[in-house]
Amino acid sequence: MSNTTDGPMHWVKSTYSSGDGGQCVEWSPAYAIAHGVVPVRDSKVPNGPTLMLSPTGFAGLIAFARSVDV
Repeated sequence: MSNTTDGPMHWVKSTYSSGDGGQCVEWSPAYAIAHGVVPVRDSKVPNGPTLMLSPTGFAGLIAFARSVDV
């Protein structure tokens, strides 16, 4: 995990995030395309740590999120 990046990022909220303040996950697709690493963060803590995943790791995270019945 990291608290720093090499510039401002445009964050996109996951379509799996709820509108009532729970399960708020964001990622930065432009950063992922430019650097080959996918940053993921909790939108409720924008200055908190950023999880940097490989594209394969990010795909695994998405597959897991889709498989969990909440």
